[in-house]
Amino acid sequence: MRCQPEGTASELPPGVFNSQRKTSCFRRLVDSVCVMVVANPVRRLTEVEYLEIERRAPIKSEFLDGEMFAMSGGTRSHSLIATNMTRAIGNQLEGSPCVVYNSDMRVKVRPDGLYTYPDVSVACGREEFADEHNDTLLNPVVIVEVLSDSREGYDRGKKFALYRQIPSLREYLLVSQHKPLVEQFIRRDNGEWLLREVSGLEGKVSLSSIVITIEMAKVYANVRFVPAPPPAEKPDERSYF
Repeated sequence: MRCQPEGTASELPPGVFNSQRKTSCFRRLVDSVCVMVVANPVRRLTEVEYLEIERRAPIKSEFLDGEMFAMSGGTRSHSLIATNMTRAIGNQLEGSPCVVYNSDMRVKVRPDGLYTYPDVSVACGREEFADEHNDTLLNPVVIVEVLSDSREGYDRGKKFALYRQIPSLREYLLVSQHKPLVEQFIRRDNGEWLLREVSGLEGKVSLSSIVITIEMAKVYANVRFVPAPPPAEKPDERSYF
């Protein structure tokens, strides 16, 4: 068994961890069994401690299971698509009871305590927030995530599974930055999720929960498509995501 060497401390705010945990270990053969000892287990934070740190931190971090995970910056395409999507939705919601938020709005999944920052979120009617700061939304109707190479598996898998626990959520969009493609997950009345795909710049995405239609050409305006890199041979097993 190979043991990872102890890494250097990253320059993050107090209480913030990156997704690669710092460990020390040694190897000893006991009846042909390799024994590993992990040093300095991570102390779990409470939600109150997370919010106190997060509101003072210069960077954004997600929070789950008592740990904070620093979020990295995005690419030009990622930023453009998220901005275009926010604008396209917002322009059509004028005069409606719905509002659109960019990634500055934090969203909490109450059953599991996930705190995260979707690229785009929409709330309708009476908005619910975690506390008097009004910076953590509890009842989004639509969530949009622009896929990134490093976090695509997380957005499709564990994160979507957590999002599905939000009772108000009706539609979840995954937007590619490498080609004009939007995957739209729609919650049906029986609780099942239906997948629709819209591809090509001539296509349109209809969001029935907020009664608008978005043109793909507007979502991808000024975006220069770059081919996706080849998949890694083996994912980093230490990564939370």
